[in-house]
Amino acid sequence: MTLQHAARRGGIEGEGGVLRKALFTGFLLVLGIWAWSSPISLIVFNPERAGSDSGPEAWHIHVTKGTPDIARVPGEQFPELRLRSRKASFGLERNFDVNLKEFPYLSWRWKVTQLPDGGDFRSSLSDDQAAQVLVVFPDRRILTYLWDSSAPKSTAQPATYLPLVHIFAFVCRSGPAERNQWLAETRNLVDDFRKAFGFDPERVKGLRLQINSQHTGTFAESYFGEVAFLRTPQ
Repeated sequence: MTLQHAARRGGIEGEGGVLRKALFTGFLLVLGIWAWSSPISLIVFNPERAGSDSGPEAWHIHVTKGTPDIARVPGEQFPELRLRSRKASFGLERNFDVNLKEFPYLSWRWKVTQLPDGGDFRSSLSDDQAAQVLVVFPDRRILTYLWDSSAPKSTAQPATYLPLVHIFAFVCRSGPAERNQWLAETRNLVDDFRKAFGFDPERVKGLRLQINSQHTGTFAESYFGEVAFLRTPQ
């Protein structure tokens, strides 16, 4: 091989190496942009976007009994949505299609100022809560997260009183000890669903933020802040 031939070959290999390096650098850049732009959370409920007496756009009021009392209030830290129940049962709900492989966690902020006296989800005659978050899955399966008046915190058991509907309840908060405080919750929906029903879910089909005091015939009041699906727990 002549020196001239070797020089030409080396130049080609050098150019190829530069090209490969440039392509690899470009790939890393694109990957970095994708990672940076890929959302780490999916905010689905923002009280700041609510009307003065309704939920945010695309959320609908579902009334089971009585008259709904909903109001957006400024709040000291962030906008809040207040729910009041006078012997009533209602909630805000919305349909979704959320892939749990991308967003397996659900987080929300809530505050309870008045619990329904005697409320206890373990009996259909007293199944009232100042606040609950219901997560709807296909096949009429529901996880409900409760702030209960009586059932102990961390209680987890079926709570089905409707035919052909499978509801499993998790008590996140209980009693009046933490009233008037904003509290943050984060739940692994995949783990909770597996515990409740014995297999992994794939998608969420809807959410409802609920208050009810119709069974006990009492008064309840709660507040909700932002609700979001997350890629990782926070």
